[in-house]
Amino acid sequence: MSELLEKILYKENMNAAYKRVCANKGAGGVDDVTIEELGDYIKENWASIREQIRHREYKLQPVRRVEIPKPDGGVRELGIPTVMDRVIQQGIVQAIGPMCEPMFSEWSYGFRPNRSGEMAIRQLLKYLNEGYEWIVDIDLEKFFDNVPQDRLMSLVHDIIKDGDTESLIRRYLKAGAMTPQGYRETRLGTPQGGNLSPLLSNIMLNELDKELEARGLRFTIYADDCVIAVKSETSAKRVMRTVTEWIQRKLGLKVNVTKTQIARPLKLKYLGFGFYKDNKTKEWKCRPHQESVKKLKVRLKELTCRKMPGTVTSKIGKINQVTRGWINYYALGAMRTAMTEIDAHLRTRLRIIIWKQWKVPGKRQWGLQKLGVSKDLARLTAYCGDRYYWVVTKTCVVRAISKAVFA
Repeated sequence: MSELLEKILYKENMNAAYKRVCANKGAGGVDDVTIEELGDYIKENWASIREQIRHREYKLQPVRRVEIPKPDGGVRELGIPTVMDRVIQQGIVQAIGPMCEPMFSEWSYGFRPNRSGEMAIRQLLKYLNEGYEWIVDIDLEKFFDNVPQDRLMSLVHDIIKDGDTESLIRRYLKAGAMTPQGYRETRLGTPQGGNLSPLLSNIMLNELDKELEARGLRFTIYADDCVIAVKSETSAKRVMRTVTEWIQRKLGLKVNVTKTQIARPLKLKYLGFGFYKDNKTKEWKCRPHQESVKKLKVRLKELTCRKMPGTVTSKIGKINQVTRGWINYYALGAMRTAMTEIDAHLRTRLRIIIWKQWKVPGKRQWGLQKLGVSKDLARLTAYCGDRYYWVVTKTCVVRAISKAVFA
């Protein structure tokens, strides 16, 4: 029995994997076992599952295929493994991840410990401010769905050199998928949604990192989002042509020729950020891209829909959760203008919800008076009817349900 496989199956490693999967939550797979049921499932079945893995007899379940709509109108296919398979995959990641880390590029930031999208953006800003203002934006077409499995397993073998573990990883790749139309084989790709896929994607794309480093190019890569910074349009055209050809020839991956482009910083969108030059300092800086702001507005509109059930307090709690996460992600960028506008619009929508919940003129008058409006003005406003937007923007409602009241 291989030493690496035993390290994966070691009790402490699997306990840590179990806790990680539970913390990530998520939906169940094709066997309908949920996160809440996982603990009992492991107690009943782990001993036999462990022996099956040791003897290469463990039968993996296919992933559950789910389609997520994309902003451009297409769909992103996710493959959701069973919760038990997610634990085993996480155990593999914890065991072989440290073996892979020393081999990965300094300029690769995706799905790695102590690295983040913010670091990738900072590195790109450094390139821009050094004068590398022509950007080659490489778009890999459906990367997770098109990874050549034999080429990937060859790279995995070069790192871990362990037949038992490689067999287990290959079976995950070959497990297939359950779609609404039935079972489908997976001869290409690594399911986007599994715990193992991010590490496998980094192993695959590490070949690209090494090639770009060998060419002396300045680049930053986060998962399959790769940008290369050069000093001239001529260089950008040459790099885009040669790198695209190399990716398709050496890695067997597809490059999306319609989305792969040469862009100036003002036109670039990378990891949700846009870029601009500060008029005072003449330095390149970042901010949330207008598309990212638009997506946030759509999400907040959903959360403040008047027809949605729930109290104002519960809705504010959910809004705070969404906006806090968004602000933390984009904290590196300038966002005061966008957030001031969104903040004012949010308060208007919340006032509409409150006004609608008060329903009848008597309740509306009572509410306004309770918030400090005089009896006559409260009565006058209460009988303005159901012109919600007009009432909450043009009358004393703005003063009554103020920013301080929401706070």
